[in-house]
Amino acid sequence: MQLNKEEQSMLAGEYGEPRRWAMEHMLQVGRFFDAPDYVEVTQAHIMADTESLGEAGVVFLEDMAAAPLVDRLVRIPMITDPRGIDFCHYKRLKQTDLMASLEQRTIDAFEALGIVMTNTCINYQTIMPPVRGEHLAFGDTGVVIYCNSVLGAHSNFEGGPSSLAAGLTGRTPRYGLHLEQNRRATKRFNVEWQPQSLSDWGALGGIIGARTGSYWDVPVIDGIESQPGSDELKHFGAAMASYGSVPLFHLVGITPEAPTLDSVSDPKALVAELVTEADVDAFFDRYGGKGDKVDVVVFSAPQLSLLEMQSLANLLDDKKIHHDTSLLAVTSPAVAADARRAGFVERIESSGGLVLEGMCFYQSYAREMGEANGWKRLMTNSAKLTNIIGGYGYQPTLSNMENCVASAIAGEVV
Repeated sequence: MQLNKEEQSMLAGEYGEPRRWAMEHMLQVGRFFDAPDYVEVTQAHIMADTESLGEAGVVFLEDMAAAPLVDRLVRIPMITDPRGIDFCHYKRLKQTDLMASLEQRTIDAFEALGIVMTNTCINYQTIMPPVRGEHLAFGDTGVVIYCNSVLGAHSNFEGGPSSLAAGLTGRTPRYGLHLEQNRRATKRFNVEWQPQSLSDWGALGGIIGARTGSYWDVPVIDGIESQPGSDELKHFGAAMASYGSVPLFHLVGITPEAPTLDSVSDPKALVAELVTEADVDAFFDRYGGKGDKVDVVVFSAPQLSLLEMQSLANLLDDKKIHHDTSLLAVTSPAVAADARRAGFVERIESSGGLVLEGMCFYQSYAREMGEANGWKRLMTNSAKLTNIIGGYGYQPTLSNMENCVASAIAGEVV
């Protein structure tokens, strides 16, 4: 890799040990991916939930945070993904003091590094959304696919250490989606069915993601007749990334790099795969459970926007959640503050729901929570969560928000 003078100085340790480590880490990543050099990035977003970090990962961050101030502070705006703990409610969820202690140590280390504790996977809806062509080092897969596809920014999926290294140095290896040639479509899909709800968009994303199935393939999708909003594209991309490790998609006539099909591909070179209503019905049928007792209804992964919080509050007005069912609405601290001011939180919680902020359900010791609370059947409108949560011992059911709320009130999957 070609290093400029400043990069060579950082690698030599002239800017302190944290930046020396960061350059060495990125040098190894860059060599692995045959990166020619580094690209300067303007923002970083780190995934580092304590369930994944464990004691060793937290100690690593604490050691980094113990360096002299001038050596350890990140150089560019750097924010965090959802955490594993909502300190106001963790005991109600039957999480442990040990989990909370590990979380607090991580927060202290991040703050010492100059990282802003935004605790969100929807930063593109709330905090300095990137612009087209901006190079980033973002971690969460749902964040990356949205920012690449909907906003036209450039980021790879960055693991926690790589995000931290980018924050400390202001650069990342130039490979993958930082290169224009890797942003062109390699697979083509034609949709013969129109999604209506957020769960429909998630199902469609899951189907296309599974059929794409590669980080290095880029799907282009045609046939969508109406303009989706931010929440629709959020669920679409999050599911696609979850089911297929896809970091970029193009929607013809909708996303910025694909005003036409031939702007991102050679249409004659790509044979279109059809996605039909039967495909979507089969996807939903995989996650059934009608008539089963529902233990917990979860709106999470991705976190809820302010408009989703309003929709949930409207559906719960003058209703009560079944005494044997829990309902959890998970959002970012920024959205939670606005939702509280607008009265949405009070309306959700007066019906028996619980609003959690700054965390993500599946990154919050979900297996331990399930075992401690006796939760087995989980219902959600998030295709991403449906895909993930079975690995934590749950039986997932996917449906739209209206059916999820009706099931929470009835105490069984309707």
